[in-house]
Amino acid sequence: MAFLILALATMAPSAMAFECTREYLQSTADSYVDLMATGQHDRFENLAYSMEYFENNQTASILGGVPALGLTIDFHRSILDTTQCKTMTELIITNPTHPYVIHTQMTLDTEGNVNLIDSIVTEQGDWAFNATGYQYWNSQESWLPIPEAARDTYKVVKAAGEAYADRCNDITVQVPWGVPCTRLEGGAYTGYKNLSANTCDQVPAHVPMTHRKYVVDEVMGVVDVFMGFTGLDRTRNTEGAPDSHMFRMEGGRIRYIHTASACFVDGCGMNGTGMFFCICETVVEWCADMLVDPGIGGRFVASPADEV
Repeated sequence: MAFLILALATMAPSAMAFECTREYLQSTADSYVDLMATGQHDRFENLAYSMEYFENNQTASILGGVPALGLTIDFHRSILDTTQCKTMTELIITNPTHPYVIHTQMTLDTEGNVNLIDSIVTEQGDWAFNATGYQYWNSQESWLPIPEAARDTYKVVKAAGEAYADRCNDITVQVPWGVPCTRLEGGAYTGYKNLSANTCDQVPAHVPMTHRKYVVDEVMGVVDVFMGFTGLDRTRNTEGAPDSHMFRMEGGRIRYIHTASACFVDGCGMNGTGMFFCICETVVEWCADMLVDPGIGGRFVASPADEV
């Protein structure tokens, strides 16, 4: 008995020794990027034995899902939440054979092992999808770390994402829009005509954003929100389609928004009638600027080369 007590006492400090630092989370995020680039899960050293993996809210396997493919990644960005011990990674794959835009949240357990990988995987047929456009407009933006003296608090950064999601169902909610502010939506860019304006405030009305999951990085001034976008897919318009909205905050105001939204069926059941015509009540000019594309139900100009 004495030996058992001694053994447990020896083990306890090591079990409690894990500290969720930015360095550790960055290493974990790097391991995820390596997994997606190589398809080799055995190189991901801190995967928990009980790890769960989801693609677009459906249980999947890293042995047979997108992580098994080995993708050519054109760009990746990760944010690190030491408060919740979570990461979020944005991946852009422009390979014309099969392009993707992927947003992934990972959750670590108390021993530093990843026990949840939760991915929004978007591809051709999903909301406004255009990986080339996504890559182009992303390359025009600056997402450098916020200088320490200018950083917003964790609470302020998270609240901006909450306010945006709340505003979609309650038009009285005040959102801290910045000027300028632009939203990159699947590959479409709201600011393509005027990069100095606030074009982020063109949002749906009376649309609940449900089942929210947050990753907040005050160093980068970024909050990512996984949620259910109710009515996005017209074939199941009472359900929340898998959606990720990532917000960049600067000086207490939203500067950039990146979204990845997966449809239940190609084109979200809109049959080429346009994306927001059916669910947006107040954004007439924005809707009118869309270019209808039967493959995805409509989109914005993705990049200058696409403008007609």
